[in-house]
Amino acid sequence: MIDNFDARLVKLARRGDEGAFVEIVELYKDKIYHLAYRMLNNRHEAEDIVQETFLRVHKNWMKYDENQKFSTWIYRIATNLCIDRLRKRKPSYSLDAELGDKDGLDGYTLIPGDNRTPESEYLISETQMTIHQAIDTLPAKYKSVIMLRYLQELSLQEIGDVLDMPVTTVKTRVHRGREFLRKKLENKMI
Repeated sequence: MIDNFDARLVKLARRGDEGAFVEIVELYKDKIYHLAYRMLNNRHEAEDIVQETFLRVHKNWMKYDENQKFSTWIYRIATNLCIDRLRKRKPSYSLDAELGDKDGLDGYTLIPGDNRTPESEYLISETQMTIHQAIDTLPAKYKSVIMLRYLQELSLQEIGDVLDMPVTTVKTRVHRGREFLRKKLENKMI
């Protein structure tokens, strides 16, 4: 159902229907943001990746093959942009940046919700921080497949399509990435 809806929107957007393009942006902006944020652990860079992804989509409509899923194409663009950003990354400092000792968190995320106690909030944030730190140490080729598989919940075939690699290679990288994480986390998790 969603694939047919995407296909209709893409056809309209490729013909210049800006309303259809806006709907595509609305459908995918949060998914692309979450993917980019998980890969880059930086809110500002993730926002930049979202914008750059949609700029590239708009600019390269004629390169899109309608025989493949649109979601695969847009995830490929976003993932490649993230990988490029990771390769070029240099240390940066910003007053608006996430807290240095709380990876991926800013001041607002430290405010506990109504349902959580301070102790449970602390345990959750510590566990998330430990997992994010372990994921950050993964080489880019493993990090991208782990993010797409477990955080974006894509199938192995979809990951293969996004990264333009055989499913067997995806399986190998998922397995090796999980093993890497297991070894990193086995001493840290109690």
